[in-house]
Amino acid sequence: MAEKQRILIVDDDENIAELISLYLMKECYETKCVLDGEEALLAFREFHPHLILLDLMLPGMDGYQVCREIRKDSSVPIIMLSAKGEIFDKVLGLELGADDYMIKPFDSKELVARVKAVLRRTAAQPAASHSASSMPVQKGRYVEYPDLTVNLTNYSVIYNGHSVEMPPKELELLYFLASSPNQVFTREQLLDHIWGYEYIGDTRTVDVHIKRLREKIKDHPGWALTTVWGVGYKFEVKQ
Repeated sequence: MAEKQRILIVDDDENIAELISLYLMKECYETKCVLDGEEALLAFREFHPHLILLDLMLPGMDGYQVCREIRKDSSVPIIMLSAKGEIFDKVLGLELGADDYMIKPFDSKELVARVKAVLRRTAAQPAASHSASSMPVQKGRYVEYPDLTVNLTNYSVIYNGHSVEMPPKELELLYFLASSPNQVFTREQLLDHIWGYEYIGDTRTVDVHIKRLREKIKDHPGWALTTVWGVGYKFEVKQ
């Protein structure tokens, strides 16, 4: 039997934490609830969660501090939960390394959907293959190909030995495609994975970002950003 995925729930409201736990246990996740930041760090080390649901307003050490401490050692997915819906709070949470941000009160079905989406993205990152020089070296949250390194931990891209500046969404799109070499993604799938549920726009957004990436990252003899006509895009690795 496959091991259940473990989710750590951090919320100082015990009723909310238990309610979230019930939703997730119905989906066959194993859960653990803690009520403050110090407990969260201890549980993180002992429970080894596959994902953390992290409230921001915690007694003592707040959610931002907890996220910062965890990111020193781990890239475990974190979804922040908060009643604070200002853009500043969302941006700060994401800049500290959160993978998603949900505003309270939230719908239970949306919470479960976002948990599944984040875990799916994490699971979709393949293990490194060393069978050919053009295949990626991958560890943690970066991928490395000949003459190209994309690091999602510190949001950096090194191409032909030089740092390349690019906005977060461009870098996330490049990382996502490069993490799954030769896999074709539709524009709708890329919108879902990179821009998420709350994005209001159309698939041309993906085309624009691919165009900008191609202006900065030229095709290489071993790999290329390729259009699959009528379908979408892939990071093609040549054997």
